[in-house]
Amino acid sequence: MLGSGKWRHLLGAMATTLTMSATAAFAWPDGPVNYIIPFNAGGESDITARYQQPFFKKTTGQDLIVQYLPGAGGAQAWSGLNGYNGDGMTIMGTNLPHIVLQPMLQDPGYQTGDITNVYMFHFTPDALLVQKDSPFQSVQDVIDAATQNPGAVIAGGTGTNSANHVANQVFSNETGVQTTYIPYSGTGATESGLLGGEVDVLWGYTTVAARQADAVRMLAVATEERHPLFPDVPTFKELGIDMVGGAYRGIAVPSSTPEELRQQLSNTIGQINADPEFRKRMENDGYAVIDVPYAEMDAFMADRQAAYESVAEQLKSQN
Repeated sequence: MLGSGKWRHLLGAMATTLTMSATAAFAWPDGPVNYIIPFNAGGESDITARYQQPFFKKTTGQDLIVQYLPGAGGAQAWSGLNGYNGDGMTIMGTNLPHIVLQPMLQDPGYQTGDITNVYMFHFTPDALLVQKDSPFQSVQDVIDAATQNPGAVIAGGTGTNSANHVANQVFSNETGVQTTYIPYSGTGATESGLLGGEVDVLWGYTTVAARQADAVRMLAVATEERHPLFPDVPTFKELGIDMVGGAYRGIAVPSSTPEELRQQLSNTIGQINADPEFRKRMENDGYAVIDVPYAEMDAFMADRQAAYESVAEQLKSQN
């Protein structure tokens, strides 16, 4: 039997070990973290990463360095994700439905299962937008024009097999009309395309309407209920069009990243999402904050994959 002095020594050693383990567990990050965005600057992925920067610093004490690696609708970056060091110092933005549909419909250089998502932190609802002086005053005007001249209405959106591309296809399925879809390299580029008159309508998001203000008009939004920022804009469902959808955005790490680091990053993003100031900024700009942590990711991804399979074959025929 150990004496009281030895017990105190043993308990002290155990406490020291636990303290050291806890310290090691929360030592990440030990320097600036590189945050790779797979698109050009100016889109939602970039904007929300910029929003996260000061809160990441506040939460961890370290800088979040945003970098851009655009190309192939995000596939250029995602196909190289697992080539980075899994030390937690390089993270990458991910998008749905992109990372599900791209491997379903082509060979983008990666499979959905290759992407280790650790958190999904926001959702942007699909919206149909036009220039402020567009002759299209309603969704019905767009339907009428596309019915009279199939393919004549030019619809812009982010790259093929993106949330915008899905929205265009679902709209076609629901209304029976045919538009010509023009893919752009990112949301920022689509906005320039709409404002520059390159397209007749834009499949964008509520965030585009919030950002562009009086320069654009939103004809309808793909939510269950009207968006609080746009109480005068009808939902597609109100118009008899069964459309509820948009883009989900999150953060992934290289597959070599240890489970402990995956969980720590998930916890950090969760803390940022919970910050009232961060949430207010996101919601005021048209984003919907969601919380899908690492522990719930497998179930979430399985649900999303099943949802996208219904339009995958139709999109495949267009590639």
